[in-house]
Amino acid sequence: MIASTSKPAHGVAIAALAATFSTTALSAPPADWSQIPVQTIKLFYPGQSSYDWLKSPAHKRADGKVKAGDSCISCHEGEEAEIGAKLVKGDRLEPAPIAGKQGVMDLQVQAAHDATNLYLRFQWKTQMDRAGQMHDYMMYDGEKWVFFGDARSEEKVRSGAEPPLYEDRLALMIDDGKVPLFKNQGCWLTCHNGMRDMPGEVGKEQVQAHALIGKTLKESDVRKYLPGTRSDDAASWDKTRSAEDIARLKAAGEFLELMQWRAHRSNPVGMADDGYVLEYRLSDEGKNPFSWNVDRKTMTPKFMFDARKVGAKAITLQDIGNASKPHAIIREENAVAYDAAAGWKKGDVLPGRLLSRADASGSAADNADVKGSWKDGMWTVVWTRKLDTGHPADDKALKPGSVVSVGFAVHDDNVTTRFHHVSFPMTLGIGAKGAISSTAVK
Repeated sequence: MIASTSKPAHGVAIAALAATFSTTALSAPPADWSQIPVQTIKLFYPGQSSYDWLKSPAHKRADGKVKAGDSCISCHEGEEAEIGAKLVKGDRLEPAPIAGKQGVMDLQVQAAHDATNLYLRFQWKTQMDRAGQMHDYMMYDGEKWVFFGDARSEEKVRSGAEPPLYEDRLALMIDDGKVPLFKNQGCWLTCHNGMRDMPGEVGKEQVQAHALIGKTLKESDVRKYLPGTRSDDAASWDKTRSAEDIARLKAAGEFLELMQWRAHRSNPVGMADDGYVLEYRLSDEGKNPFSWNVDRKTMTPKFMFDARKVGAKAITLQDIGNASKPHAIIREENAVAYDAAAGWKKGDVLPGRLLSRADASGSAADNADVKGSWKDGMWTVVWTRKLDTGHPADDKALKPGSVVSVGFAVHDDNVTTRFHHVSFPMTLGIGAKGAISSTAVK
């Protein structure tokens, strides 16, 4: 039912997107990346290894080192493949293993910079034989529109009732030294019990009743946060500090920048989203490039494909994964308003997300030149990021000669939340020595 392909799959928007890039002259990454050194980073499967677990006696003989602030790499350097292979099979820390999932993957990273921009090039081999570009799809069942397909961790996918359909993602965390211990313990600082797909996952009603997360942030689950935003030693999800305390932390720069390239929700418009982690995983001020293409009251799409531009008002189940068919609805390029009387047939499919480069704005739209292509089973993502975005309240200001701490993660093979592959924290030197050193270019 789900087609496979080994060709790049970008949809019909690429020509228009290329024209956008050529007219705006956003950046000038290296013309010849073969001249830029390649660093191969082992990303491994972490299971449910939360920060809580790192500090617990279950983290045998290492919990004391974690509490003392020692680095993960001081004990586990070179053990990424061993750890990933063990956890992915359902040993400790993984109560719900996904059959056939690989425990480790190689992420190739290249870095360059000029006086204005940092340029990053990433490559990784996908486990699937097609690009993971489908996300939140809706299908007409003959009477109504329903969400169809999901992440491989979901029971309806595990059972075979629905297909695995979830976007590939590449995430980058940056710290400039203002978040205590990130350089040693990396993204584990942000991962806690009570979060989605973690031990003690907190229910929707309990989260919505919480004064900060539910009432103020309007969230219904727990996502990444930093221990410094909690008032107890355990950094419990619900023991949040006052709004005034959190505002002071933000003003002092004690947050992590978190940027995510998404194969469905950002790549078709040549962008990545821009966010940060503090009391929660939050988006930067402004508007990112994606929103819902679903009226949640009527559960009907807001837009459909413009048949004059793409040849049909919708795709079908058989079209999923076909590189010649569109996979994303882009408001200003291939969309028209949804028409309930358009003669919908059982099996018609529309994306549940609406993309727009034109509508993206503010600090949330800083990553405006991030382009990924998939070929022969490999993603190549070229990412341009201004050294100083001009938004210090949300982003880390970088400069030549500086060294920052970074962490990487890849969601591959139709997964979300903790079912990703991650790196230990490492250093990025911008014209300076680091585990990854950026090369100066003109």
